[in-house]
Amino acid sequence: MFDLTGKVAIVTGGSRGIGRAIAESLAGQGALVVINYVANADAAQQVVAGILAKGGKAEAVQFDVADAAATEAAVADVAKRHGRLDVVVANAGIARDGLLLRMKDDELERTLAVNLKGALACARGAIKPMMRSKGGRIIFMSSVVGEMGNAGQVAYSASKAALLGVTKTLAREYASRAITVNAVAPGFIDTDMTGSLTDAQRTAMATSIPLGRTGTAAEIAAATVYLASDEAAYVTGHCLRVNGGMYM
Repeated sequence: MFDLTGKVAIVTGGSRGIGRAIAESLAGQGALVVINYVANADAAQQVVAGILAKGGKAEAVQFDVADAAATEAAVADVAKRHGRLDVVVANAGIARDGLLLRMKDDELERTLAVNLKGALACARGAIKPMMRSKGGRIIFMSSVVGEMGNAGQVAYSASKAALLGVTKTLAREYASRAITVNAVAPGFIDTDMTGSLTDAQRTAMATSIPLGRTGTAAEIAAATVYLASDEAAYVTGHCLRVNGGMYM
């Protein structure tokens, strides 16, 4: 079940956190995983080495998803080198928190460039090779705050909410080509991005989660592997919430 043997997958932002867990899980199911990173080559190579050590297949590729032309070229190159592209997980993301009245234009633009435009560039680069092979999986990493909002995260929540509209639209556009497009919306997950929160903030957040705990990157990876699999062939335009009941 969820066998991805022979599949080729790209995971953006795959050198740490949720992206790393997704890359490792996809490789564990047999996929050849291309791990994208922006600057931390050592971290990316560590993920690759770990996958190879377990008998998996992986490689690292550097590009900044905010550079649309470079992203589309890199995605196309992966498909050309490996003869196919089956799964794209647009996971790369940043958070520039702050109230709207205090947010600088460059902070807003950078957030949208990475989280939204970067995801669109990944999808655009993947669609042609997926159409040629008559199938594929595009998975966007949204967020619980894209659905429910969160004070002080206007740019981040806007970018993640926009991905939900993108998911539904692309699902309709390419369903006839057997390309499914879905999103995963994580809740409060233990990652580097949430590591700066104080104990008091963590406690307050946990009280808003019906399951009473934070989630793990492995739990997000499991949901992503499902959407990447043949078993999810009849699921498209869907947002899979992995949030402990934080938003229903």
